[in-house]
Amino acid sequence: MTQHLGALALLVDDYDEAIAWYTRALGFDLVEDTDMCHGKRWVLLAPPGSTETRLLLAKAKGDEQVSRVGNQTGGRVFLLLHTDDFERDWQRMRAEGVHFREEPRHEAYGTVAVFEDLYGNGWDLLQLKK
Repeated sequence: MTQHLGALALLVDDYDEAIAWYTRALGFDLVEDTDMCHGKRWVLLAPPGSTETRLLLAKAKGDEQVSRVGNQTGGRVFLLLHTDDFERDWQRMRAEGVHFREEPRHEAYGTVAVFEDLYGNGWDLLQLKK
């Protein structure tokens, strides 16, 4: 049996604002943007070169969901963005204004630094050791 995560839902305030940020700041590709009627859209993004896992932008609706935008995990790192060249991506993301919570760390498993998306969700930029 073979399985993989196809998409992870990320609550956002605004589809277009989120698309613009993820495609500019992180260099993600817009895979799909389909109108589902009544203000709902099916928006899928993917990191460059990714062939399986997608990020599904889900516009928050109602007080409960709106309260979770930017804090889907209670302040813990939410997503891990793997890279084949940490220095390249770290420099590019910083040039695009991405806020890093820390300087890069060299750990037993690889090089990592925590950054925030436009809503404040914590992400790891991570290059694993070979």
